[in-house]
Amino acid sequence: MREVRVRLQATQVEYVSGKVFFTTCSDLNMLKTLKSAERLFLLIKKQFPFNVSSVSKGKIFYEMQRFISDDPESWLNAISIWKNLLELDAKKKKLSQGVANPLKRKMGENDSIIAKKVKAEQMQETQKNRECQLEKQIEEETLERGDFLTEREKCQEELQNDVAKAGDTHDQNDLTFRVSCRCGGAIAKTLSAQEVGRIIGIALMKQFGWKADLRNPNLEIFIHLNDIYSVMGIPVFRVPLASRAYIRTAGLRSTIAWAMASVAEIKAGAFVLDPMCGLGTILLEAAKEWPDVYYVGADVSDSQLLGACDNLKAAGLTGKIEFLKVSVIELPLPSESVDIIISDIPFGKKFKLGKDIKSILQEMERVLHVGGTMVLLLSEDHRRRLKDCEGSSFPLNSKGSHSDEPGAEKCLILEGKTGISETVSSSFEANHQECLHKMPPFGSLVPVECYKVSLGKTDAFIHKYKKSSSSGL
Repeated sequence: MREVRVRLQATQVEYVSGKVFFTTCSDLNMLKTLKSAERLFLLIKKQFPFNVSSVSKGKIFYEMQRFISDDPESWLNAISIWKNLLELDAKKKKLSQGVANPLKRKMGENDSIIAKKVKAEQMQETQKNRECQLEKQIEEETLERGDFLTEREKCQEELQNDVAKAGDTHDQNDLTFRVSCRCGGAIAKTLSAQEVGRIIGIALMKQFGWKADLRNPNLEIFIHLNDIYSVMGIPVFRVPLASRAYIRTAGLRSTIAWAMASVAEIKAGAFVLDPMCGLGTILLEAAKEWPDVYYVGADVSDSQLLGACDNLKAAGLTGKIEFLKVSVIELPLPSESVDIIISDIPFGKKFKLGKDIKSILQEMERVLHVGGTMVLLLSEDHRRRLKDCEGSSFPLNSKGSHSDEPGAEKCLILEGKTGISETVSSSFEANHQECLHKMPPFGSLVPVECYKVSLGKTDAFIHKYKKSSSSGL
């Protein structure tokens, strides 16, 4: 929610159980910059959940078909905006490629090459003239009609006509699609995702004449049904936003890593340390977003550090992050020399830190200067052990962030009534509900905030601390 407000100037931001809905005028290039979202969807429709407790399957199927037949306009509008986004993005790419790759010729090139170059320039000039004439013609026609349509609205109108024709003539070659469905709660106990997908698919073919194609469709329809809402949308990108192109070997989920760095509130010129860096995902996410910072990662594993170096090269950040092979409990750094510490404390069957968690925190606290920030990813077991180490506890407002599908936080772009995209995110959400989480204060580390996040089958907690004084644990 914080990110979309700042990065996309989003409005109407709303949290609804695992998703954040918001309105934005941003284009695809800006949407691609989102770091906290796993995926983005263009909203077709959102409504209350289907009632499955007191009706038959036939009645449920009928209501699902009405999801489409009662309001075909919302489908046409969503398809129009989806197509327009892709077309505008393709035009920008083509233009940027033309600027980035100008014609290069050596001195003394032969006449045939020069002739081709002149011909190409003439063709480009002709094309520009045609485009100008077309724009002028459209403008004149628009003025005559007294209808001041924007380019988006005009494209939307044309596509609506095309799809409407496809629905009348049942031209199945016009658009191919497939349906992806996820069910939860009571509806999952009554219907399978395959049954829902089949019913919706049949309804779409009857309504619009589209052709189903499970392997290589033009369009994918995503459906999410649970006890809180029924949502249908179109994935904006085929590849999830969380699949960072600049990370060669994945470690901690990139959305969680970015969220931890964001919570740390990194400023230019700061000294940021990850004393258990592993493959360096947290530092990579931070360095990409906040480059003017001194980053240091430490780990005792040669293989992890080699992977971190590979990721560093792949991300084009060589020289931006320094890696050290040292133990987290013996950091070769002066006391109070670090501004920010961000670290994923290892947990699971492979890592059994046990009571070592206290000595790890002691060393981190030693190198962190007064007023510095510490952001840690802790398991439930870590939190329990920390509580056992101290008898006291304190209340802390907790904001939840979770996904009800393993490994998949979601972000959904919605189409609002104003014709502007609206978006939903669940990779790092705040639920605005305050609850009490008891965690002990350790020495000078004062707790600031806590977030619950999903790592698939397990949950973890992002804890933020501030160092209040020079006193140790």
